[in-house]
Amino acid sequence: MDSIRLITVAIHTYDKAHQLKNILECEGVKVVLQNVNLTSPVVSSGVRVRIKESDLPLALRVIENIEIFAPNAQKECSDEGAVILVPIDFSDYSEKACRIAFQIAELHKAKIQLLHTYMNPLMVQGAALQLSDTLTFDDGFDAAAQVQEDRTIHEITLHKLNEFELKLREKIKDGVIPPVKFSSEVVEGLPEEVIDDYALKVHPLLIVMGTRGADVKNRELVGSVTAEVLDSCRTSVFTVPETTKFRQLRDLHKVVFFSSSQQEDILALDALYRLFPELSLDLTLVSVPSKKFVGRENSSVAHIMEYCRANYPAYTFKTAPLTLSNPIDDFKKIESETPIDLIVVPNKKKNMFARLFNPTLAHKLLFHSDIPMMSIPV
Repeated sequence: MDSIRLITVAIHTYDKAHQLKNILECEGVKVVLQNVNLTSPVVSSGVRVRIKESDLPLALRVIENIEIFAPNAQKECSDEGAVILVPIDFSDYSEKACRIAFQIAELHKAKIQLLHTYMNPLMVQGAALQLSDTLTFDDGFDAAAQVQEDRTIHEITLHKLNEFELKLREKIKDGVIPPVKFSSEVVEGLPEEVIDDYALKVHPLLIVMGTRGADVKNRELVGSVTAEVLDSCRTSVFTVPETTKFRQLRDLHKVVFFSSSQQEDILALDALYRLFPELSLDLTLVSVPSKKFVGRENSSVAHIMEYCRANYPAYTFKTAPLTLSNPIDDFKKIESETPIDLIVVPNKKKNMFARLFNPTLAHKLLFHSDIPMMSIPV
């Protein structure tokens, strides 16, 4: 690494620097520690963690995890391979999502995990009840009958899952989708919560979800599982609308990337590049102006463009502006002027209150576009 430019990404005590070195190298980032007191390294308080400049986006993604030094955050490098999580509801758009997910899985030698969730009828019924001053209980409630009903629902769900798996195997046999290993699971619970919990457990490379058409989604604004997952999940989510014409990865060329002209853009761009390293993408960086940094966007975008052209030579880049007034209308104008195969949105985490009154851009675009979208948490 002597002939390669190194940059310092952190300065820690010896113990913390060594922990960070182990974590980064487990993610494939080569690390050099400097300023270590070799005679008594454990008392060194200014250890520099240095990496190759080209590894900066991946290193930042790891470092910015606030739980990086938590006791349970340490993990051994795994040879099990990557997983792509595909929540399904046995619909046509679930099948379309699987078509794309299997292609991405083949590209990364990953396996597919299908996940179906269902809710207990009592939970659904209870959600519609209003709180009152008096709680009443139905003396006629038959626990045994409820257990039997739960069992029946579970059996019906498993039967539908088997039929869905048979369809996928037929598509593999016919060469419609790649021969990727897949498994499936059925979990009872609120769908968005189950998906979030499952993602925390398996740490998927990507979540791929089929969605309804924009006109249908607009009529079902409240309660969209996909929107909730976009807002809360800390895994990249690839949405596939049922009306999209996008069928093959090789058809993916024109990409609109919503840029905030901040460091998070580099993290999101690197995530996109690592997902599709072999595609020649034509990216339009759409600058989303910030009220806090009005007037600074042009220079920031120029720096990002310079970085992109230096680090992603297989991609081409250009820019397009948005306004503060109505970014959705601006996007529709861009969409009318040029074909778009994929929307990419760096998605910052918001608390529940903020999401309710100020939805993320990814959330808004989900309901106003029939174009596949990749939401990348930053």
